[in-house]
Amino acid sequence: MAKILLVEDSEQIWDFLSRRLERRGHTVTLAHDGEQGVESAKTAAPDIILLDMNLPIMDGWTAARAIKADPQTQKTPIIALTAHAMAGDREKTLQAGCNDYHPKPIDFTKLLEQIDALLKTAA
Repeated sequence: MAKILLVEDSEQIWDFLSRRLERRGHTVTLAHDGEQGVESAKTAAPDIILLDMNLPIMDGWTAARAIKADPQTQKTPIIALTAHAMAGDREKTLQAGCNDYHPKPIDFTKLLEQIDALLKTAA
C-alpha cells in the first residue's frame, strides 16, 4: 500500500485518519505543522501527502508551494484538507500546488477514492 504523509494539527482528525488509513494497509507519517510537513515530505519520501491548510508555524498554502518548488518533492501528489469550502477555495488550493481538494468534515470513502486516483496517475 501507500506511504502517506498526514500534515494535520488537530489530534482528533490525525488520530481518526491515521488509524483508518493504517487499517487499510497504508503507512502513515504524521507532521503537526506546515514547516514539519515540508521537512517530512523530504525525509519520509511519501507516495502522497494529505495537507491541512490551516496549520501553525507555516500554513498549508505556503507548505504546498514549498513542496512543489523543491525538485526532491515536487512530483508528490498533495490532497488539501480544509474547512474552507467557499467559492474559490478549491481553486486557491490548486494554485498553491495541491493536486486535489477535500473539504472537512472528512468523507473517508471519498478521500480513499481521491487517494487511489492520485496514486494511479502518479505511478
